[in-house]
Amino acid sequence: MSAVAEIIPLFATPLVVYDVPDAPALNSDLRRVIEEREKSHPTTQHSNEGGWQSSWDMDRWGGAPALKLLAIGRNTANKMTTDRKGTAGTGPHPGYFAVTWRANMWANINRSGNANLMHSHPGSFWSGVYYVEDGGISENPALGGALEFMDPRGAGPVMYAPHLGFAMEGGLSGGANESVLPKAGRLVMFPSWLAHQVRAYRGNAERISIAFNLSL
Repeated sequence: MSAVAEIIPLFATPLVVYDVPDAPALNSDLRRVIEEREKSHPTTQHSNEGGWQSSWDMDRWGGAPALKLLAIGRNTANKMTTDRKGTAGTGPHPGYFAVTWRANMWANINRSGNANLMHSHPGSFWSGVYYVEDGGISENPALGGALEFMDPRGAGPVMYAPHLGFAMEGGLSGGANESVLPKAGRLVMFPSWLAHQVRAYRGNAERISIAFNLSL
Protein backbone atom coordinates (compact mmCIF):
# COMPACT_ATOMS: atom_id res chain seq x y z
CA MET A 1 0.00 0.00 0.00
CA SER A 2 1.46 3.36 -1.01
CA ALA A 3 1.56 6.30 1.36
CA VAL A 4 -0.89 9.17 0.78
CA ALA A 5 0.49 12.71 0.60
CA GLU A 6 -1.53 15.27 2.52
CA ILE A 7 -1.54 19.06 2.39
CA ILE A 8 -1.88 20.63 5.84
CA PRO A 9 -3.12 24.25 5.71
CA LEU A 10 -0.73 26.05 8.04
CA PHE A 11 -1.26 29.67 9.15
CA ALA A 12 -4.86 29.97 8.03
CA THR A 13 -6.40 33.45 8.11
CA PRO A 14 -9.98 33.52 9.49
CA LEU A 15 -12.63 35.43 7.57
CA VAL A 16 -16.09 35.54 9.14
CA VAL A 17 -19.13 36.21 6.94
CA TYR A 18 -22.47 36.46 8.77
CA ASP A 19 -25.82 37.54 7.34
CA VAL A 20 -27.57 39.23 10.25
CA PRO A 21 -31.18 38.10 10.83
CA ASP A 22 -33.92 40.74 10.53
CA ALA A 23 -31.44 43.13 8.96
CA PRO A 24 -33.90 45.33 6.98
CA ALA A 25 -35.36 46.96 10.11
CA LEU A 26 -31.92 47.47 11.65
CA ASN A 27 -30.58 48.90 8.38
CA SER A 28 -33.44 51.39 8.14
CA ASP A 29 -32.62 52.74 11.60
CA LEU A 30 -28.88 52.81 10.90
CA ARG A 31 -29.30 54.61 7.60
CA ARG A 32 -31.44 57.30 9.26
CA VAL A 33 -28.87 58.12 11.96
CA ILE A 34 -25.95 58.01 9.49
CA GLU A 35 -27.61 60.36 7.00
CA GLU A 36 -28.49 62.77 9.82
CA ARG A 37 -24.89 62.73 11.01
CA GLU A 38 -23.53 63.41 7.53
CA LYS A 39 -25.68 66.54 7.26
CA SER A 40 -24.28 68.01 10.47
CA HIS A 41 -20.66 66.81 10.51
CA PRO A 42 -17.96 67.02 7.80
CA THR A 43 -16.04 63.94 6.76
CA THR A 44 -12.91 62.78 8.52
CA GLN A 45 -9.94 61.73 6.41
CA HIS A 46 -8.30 58.34 6.90
CA SER A 47 -8.16 55.68 4.17
CA ASN A 48 -11.12 57.16 2.27
CA GLU A 49 -10.68 58.57 -1.21
CA GLY A 50 -13.72 60.76 -1.49
CA GLY A 51 -16.97 59.84 0.16
CA TRP A 52 -17.88 60.57 3.78
CA GLN A 53 -16.46 58.95 6.91
CA SER A 54 -17.72 59.76 10.38
CA SER A 55 -15.75 60.23 13.56
CA TRP A 56 -14.80 56.95 15.24
CA ASP A 57 -17.29 57.22 18.11
CA MET A 58 -20.49 56.03 16.46
CA ASP A 59 -21.30 54.06 19.60
CA ARG A 60 -21.87 57.46 21.25
CA TRP A 61 -23.88 59.24 18.56
CA GLY A 62 -25.50 56.31 16.74
CA GLY A 63 -28.07 55.52 19.41
CA ALA A 64 -29.79 52.18 19.93
CA PRO A 65 -29.24 50.77 16.40
CA ALA A 66 -25.48 51.36 16.61
CA LEU A 67 -25.28 49.69 20.01
CA LYS A 68 -27.33 46.76 18.72
CA LEU A 69 -24.94 46.26 15.81
CA LEU A 70 -21.93 46.52 18.10
CA ALA A 71 -23.44 43.87 20.38
CA ILE A 72 -23.84 41.58 17.36
CA GLY A 73 -20.18 42.16 16.49
CA ARG A 74 -19.03 41.42 20.04
CA ASN A 75 -21.13 38.26 20.27
CA THR A 76 -19.83 37.06 16.91
CA ALA A 77 -16.26 37.67 18.04
CA ASN A 78 -16.87 35.63 21.20
CA LYS A 79 -18.14 32.73 19.12
CA MET A 80 -15.09 32.88 16.88
CA THR A 81 -12.41 33.31 19.55
CA THR A 82 -10.72 30.74 21.75
CA ASP A 83 -7.81 30.58 24.14
CA ARG A 84 -4.41 29.24 23.10
CA LYS A 85 -5.29 25.77 24.39
CA GLY A 86 -8.39 25.62 22.20
CA THR A 87 -10.56 24.76 25.19
CA ALA A 88 -13.18 27.47 24.68
CA GLY A 89 -15.07 29.10 21.88
CA THR A 90 -16.99 27.63 18.99
CA GLY A 91 -15.75 26.52 15.62
CA PRO A 92 -14.22 23.10 16.23
CA HIS A 93 -14.79 23.45 19.97
CA PRO A 94 -18.07 23.74 21.93
CA GLY A 95 -18.73 26.63 24.26
CA TYR A 96 -18.62 30.39 24.26
CA PHE A 97 -15.40 32.21 25.07
CA ALA A 98 -16.43 35.53 26.60
CA VAL A 99 -14.04 38.45 26.18
CA THR A 100 -14.70 42.00 27.37
CA TRP A 101 -14.18 43.71 24.04
CA ARG A 102 -13.34 47.38 23.91
CA ALA A 103 -14.65 48.93 20.69
CA ASN A 104 -14.69 51.90 18.37
CA MET A 105 -16.89 52.23 15.29
CA TRP A 106 -17.59 54.60 12.43
CA ALA A 107 -19.82 54.99 9.36
CA ASN A 108 -18.86 55.30 5.70
CA ILE A 109 -20.79 56.52 2.68
CA ASN A 110 -19.23 55.87 -0.73
CA ARG A 111 -20.82 57.32 -3.83
CA SER A 112 -19.74 57.08 -7.47
CA GLY A 113 -15.95 57.10 -7.79
CA ASN A 114 -15.25 56.77 -4.05
CA ALA A 115 -12.87 54.13 -2.66
CA ASN A 116 -10.68 53.30 0.33
CA LEU A 117 -6.91 52.88 0.09
CA MET A 118 -5.13 49.79 1.41
CA HIS A 119 -4.75 49.82 5.19
CA SER A 120 -4.95 47.70 8.32
CA HIS A 121 -6.22 48.39 11.85
CA PRO A 122 -3.31 48.22 14.32
CA GLY A 123 -4.03 47.98 18.03
CA SER A 124 -7.03 45.65 17.72
CA PHE A 125 -7.71 41.90 17.53
CA TRP A 126 -10.85 41.71 15.36
CA SER A 127 -12.08 44.25 12.81
CA GLY A 128 -15.41 44.18 11.07
CA VAL A 129 -17.55 45.87 8.45
CA TYR A 130 -21.34 45.76 8.23
CA TYR A 131 -23.25 46.75 5.11
CA VAL A 132 -26.28 48.97 5.59
CA GLU A 133 -26.69 49.57 1.83
CA ASP A 134 -24.72 47.73 -0.86
CA GLY A 135 -25.43 50.25 -3.62
CA GLY A 136 -26.65 47.50 -5.95
CA ILE A 137 -23.31 45.67 -5.91
CA SER A 138 -24.75 42.37 -4.69
CA GLU A 139 -26.90 42.18 -7.82
CA ASN A 140 -24.37 43.74 -10.20
CA PRO A 141 -20.71 43.12 -9.25
CA ALA A 142 -19.62 45.24 -12.23
CA LEU A 143 -20.43 48.29 -10.07
CA GLY A 144 -17.19 47.70 -8.15
CA GLY A 145 -17.02 48.59 -4.47
CA ALA A 146 -15.79 45.15 -3.37
CA LEU A 147 -13.91 44.66 -0.11
CA GLU A 148 -10.49 43.33 -1.14
CA PHE A 149 -8.06 41.48 1.14
CA MET A 150 -4.34 41.23 0.47
CA ASP A 151 -2.71 37.81 0.86
CA PRO A 152 -0.61 38.09 4.05
CA ARG A 153 1.84 35.52 2.62
CA GLY A 154 2.94 38.12 0.10
CA ALA A 155 2.81 38.26 -3.67
CA GLY A 156 5.74 35.92 -4.31
CA PRO A 157 3.80 32.87 -5.59
CA VAL A 158 1.70 34.79 -8.08
CA MET A 159 4.70 36.85 -9.25
CA TYR A 160 6.73 33.75 -10.00
CA ALA A 161 4.02 31.50 -11.46
CA PRO A 162 0.73 33.35 -11.91
CA HIS A 163 -0.85 30.35 -13.65
CA LEU A 164 -0.32 27.97 -10.69
CA GLY A 165 -2.17 27.49 -7.41
CA PHE A 166 -2.03 25.08 -4.48
CA ALA A 167 -4.26 21.97 -4.41
CA MET A 168 -6.04 22.87 -1.18
CA GLU A 169 -9.03 24.87 -0.01
CA GLY A 170 -8.17 28.56 -0.30
CA GLY A 171 -4.98 27.79 -2.23
CA LEU A 172 -5.95 28.96 -5.70
CA SER A 173 -5.13 32.62 -5.10
CA GLY A 174 -1.49 31.83 -4.28
CA GLY A 175 -0.44 35.40 -3.51
CA ALA A 176 -3.25 37.26 -5.27
CA ASN A 177 -5.96 39.26 -3.54
CA GLU A 178 -9.38 37.93 -2.54
CA SER A 179 -12.60 39.97 -2.72
CA VAL A 180 -15.89 39.94 -0.81
CA LEU A 181 -18.92 41.62 -2.36
CA PRO A 182 -21.02 43.89 -0.13
CA LYS A 183 -24.54 42.75 0.64
CA ALA A 184 -27.00 44.69 2.77
CA GLY A 185 -27.26 43.01 6.17
CA ARG A 186 -23.94 41.18 5.88
CA LEU A 187 -21.26 41.36 8.56
CA VAL A 188 -17.65 40.57 7.61
CA MET A 189 -15.02 40.16 10.34
CA PHE A 190 -11.28 39.55 10.01
CA PRO A 191 -8.03 39.87 12.00
CA SER A 192 -7.17 43.53 12.38
CA TRP A 193 -3.66 43.06 10.96
CA LEU A 194 -5.01 41.86 7.60
CA ALA A 195 -4.42 44.51 4.92
CA HIS A 196 -7.52 45.43 2.93
CA GLN A 197 -9.00 48.08 0.68
CA VAL A 198 -12.29 49.04 -0.97
CA ARG A 199 -12.38 49.16 -4.75
CA ALA A 200 -13.90 52.23 -6.40
CA TYR A 201 -17.68 52.20 -6.47
CA ARG A 202 -19.17 53.01 -9.89
CA GLY A 203 -22.89 52.95 -9.16
CA ASN A 204 -25.37 55.80 -8.85
CA ALA A 205 -26.68 54.94 -5.37
CA GLU A 206 -24.97 54.93 -1.96
CA ARG A 207 -22.72 52.24 -0.56
CA ILE A 208 -23.18 52.63 3.21
CA SER A 209 -21.11 50.62 5.66
CA ILE A 210 -20.18 50.63 9.33
CA ALA A 211 -16.71 49.56 10.44
CA PHE A 212 -15.55 48.68 13.94
CA ASN A 213 -12.51 47.44 15.84
CA LEU A 214 -12.49 45.14 18.86
CA SER A 215 -9.54 45.29 21.25
CA LEU A 216 -8.90 44.03 24.77
